[in-house]
Amino acid sequence: MATSADEANWERPGPSGIELRRDAVGVVVFLFISALAMELSRGFGALNEDDHPVWLQHLVLALMISPLVLRRKYPVAVMLLMSAAFIGLGLWIPVLSLQMSFQVAYFASLYSAVAWARNRRVLWLGTTVVVLAMTLWLILGLTVANTYDEMIARATEELDGAWSLLEPLASVAIYYFIINFAYFGGAILAGLTSWRKALQRTQLAEQAEQIRHQAAELARRAVVDERLRIARELHDVVAHHIAVVGVHAGAARRVLNKKPEAAIEPLRVIESTSRQAVTDMRNLLGVLRTETAVIAVDQQDGEAVRGPEPGLDDIEALVEENRSLGLSVNLNRVEEQPGDLEKVPAPLALSVYRTAQESLTNVRRHSTSGTAKMTLRTGGSAGQRWVELETLDDGRPRPGAVGGSGYGLQGIRERVALHRGTAEIGPRADAGWRVRARFLIN
Repeated sequence: MATSADEANWERPGPSGIELRRDAVGVVVFLFISALAMELSRGFGALNEDDHPVWLQHLVLALMISPLVLRRKYPVAVMLLMSAAFIGLGLWIPVLSLQMSFQVAYFASLYSAVAWARNRRVLWLGTTVVVLAMTLWLILGLTVANTYDEMIARATEELDGAWSLLEPLASVAIYYFIINFAYFGGAILAGLTSWRKALQRTQLAEQAEQIRHQAAELARRAVVDERLRIARELHDVVAHHIAVVGVHAGAARRVLNKKPEAAIEPLRVIESTSRQAVTDMRNLLGVLRTETAVIAVDQQDGEAVRGPEPGLDDIEALVEENRSLGLSVNLNRVEEQPGDLEKVPAPLALSVYRTAQESLTNVRRHSTSGTAKMTLRTGGSAGQRWVELETLDDGRPRPGAVGGSGYGLQGIRERVALHRGTAEIGPRADAGWRVRARFLIN
């Protein structure tokens, strides 16, 4: 069976136990109704031309109906068996073949074969054989059995010169063609309709399962993306402050014994930076909990208040902080049109701020340069607006500096990709390092 339900390769699943039990119960009920109908037809002379015993008539009718118990489990075999029974029993006791239940049973076998056959090639081969056999049986019944001669004689006697649309020969041929075409065509058409409905149900079930899997995959990816975002935020928040603490802790250690008063300022910076790190951590956790606001801690009394995430206006404070740490930073703002930077959405502004924070931290920790040039600019091309942050330094890798994990630069690339932008990160041709991140504005 094909992996997906397509009309060319699909095989209808076999019947369930409940369906088989329903078929058995249905056949028992049908046998009872058929026996009752036959006895009622005996009352108005429908069976007068047959001299077989009554019990034999009921037995023959039951033999014709009973195979329907397996009509869904072995549909093609039941159709072939009942086709043979229809011809054989009909020739043995002709009046029984005129019983409505006799013909309905055969109709049900044709319908079930088309509706339930798993091997469609075998089905159509068997159906072709049955149609040809029935056509031959009809021809023989009208010719060899002298049925046609009797019908023509009766028709000629009854018409007695009256008007008719066609001659008796043409009328009989066309009449029986229409009857059998409707009989076999109706059974096949009904079976095809049932088979296609089952195919549609299977396709809908597969589509529902595929949607469920896709939804689960999207949920899994959302979790992974959220974890990456949290990791990126944690790195950006913690790494910057820990780097500041490390620098000032080293400075305080070197002067603590010789000039204790000189250690006061580094310790003060460590204290304030630690508080700011805690504040930023709580801000981040607040975002994760509420998704609408950030919890900032009041440094005076420690009470929780709501405050915004850092944005483009906070880059100036970030630059001043790095200047106080000994890194001379030159910040330039270049707007294609006045007020462009004020129109940058808050999520994008946060990504630009974090990029600036990571870029300056890397200069302090890994470069010999004491200066950095940062440019914040806006522009547009092909109808798409963008904001770009470029950070340059002219130093070389710091001797003895421990290499970073690379998560900071990876975080910059991820933020840029999140906003469908481009990132250029690496050494410059002459000397120094460049971090240029361009973010598209939605």
